[in-house]
Amino acid sequence: MKSLRSVTWLIPCFAVVAAPTLPPCVAGAVGRIDFAARPDQVVVRVDEQDLATYVYRDSQIPRPYFKDLHAPGGIQVTRNHPPREGVDPTDHAEYHPGLWLAFGDLGGADFWRNQAVVRHVEFIKPPVSDERKGHFTVRNAYMHRDVRVGEEVCQYTFLVRPAGILILWDSLFLSADMSFSFGDQEEMGLGLRMATAIAVKSGQGGRILDSEGRRNEKETWGKTAAWCDYSGWVDKTFVGVLIMPHPDNVRPCWWHTRDYGFMTANPFGRAAFRAGPTSKMTVSKTEPFHLSYGILIHASESEQDVDLAAAYRDYLEVLRQVRTETREGGQR
Repeated sequence: MKSLRSVTWLIPCFAVVAAPTLPPCVAGAVGRIDFAARPDQVVVRVDEQDLATYVYRDSQIPRPYFKDLHAPGGIQVTRNHPPREGVDPTDHAEYHPGLWLAFGDLGGADFWRNQAVVRHVEFIKPPVSDERKGHFTVRNAYMHRDVRVGEEVCQYTFLVRPAGILILWDSLFLSADMSFSFGDQEEMGLGLRMATAIAVKSGQGGRILDSEGRRNEKETWGKTAAWCDYSGWVDKTFVGVLIMPHPDNVRPCWWHTRDYGFMTANPFGRAAFRAGPTSKMTVSKTEPFHLSYGILIHASESEQDVDLAAAYRDYLEVLRQVRTETREGGQR
């Protein structure tokens, strides 16, 4: 298990990182990231167009999430939230709001199926933007029957990259009064519900593709891979979301993928994915737990224009620069 001392993913600030050559996104160069406050929400914008909405309080869904993610150029890539009757499948409406981190078994409580509550406590660092980057940091309390199971400190960083918009999702889990464990289920980790038109099942050209070249649910479900992408055609534009687990996560992620438009990157479900004995990862006061991902939202004129391997290398370069700046800044 990686301790707070040994890993420095949670960062207080971020400089613009020089990028290797990548094919530009379909919208061309995009620029300034900024934020707009709404009641219980933060809207993330790029050049005054909505990128995503972070919902930190919701009477229907008792955990934070992002909804209405948009690719460069403005095309929405996640399912409408709430789903639109007659337009979208309405399954899992309160479980699959867009992009979220949740756990079917954390400390014996089910935070995936909303049987327990992830309560927003505070903005440790409020939303701050500076040209081609922006970030904010929150503190969440994991509550079950009015008892605090544990705590999460999460920083979200938004970066304009050559291949699209990159979100760095950096979570640090801490115990409260007692230790707690992450259990072993399929429904654990970073989840994503794609726009209806992008789903493989829609028959409109959507596809799932992982770093090993495997495609769609039949080939990718339950496999480990460095990254997995869910993309398809909307309004004659090839758009999608690439999820890249941090290479220093506790173990590689298994991919819980579905042709109906769902994908989760799960490092916990070893037995659930028939890969070994039941997994149990414990968080104590002396041993916090890190979990981090990169999420790239991209758009292009054709599937051939999307170089996902190059985008992953760019993500690794961003992480390398983060480590260098953190080390030089004396952050531990």
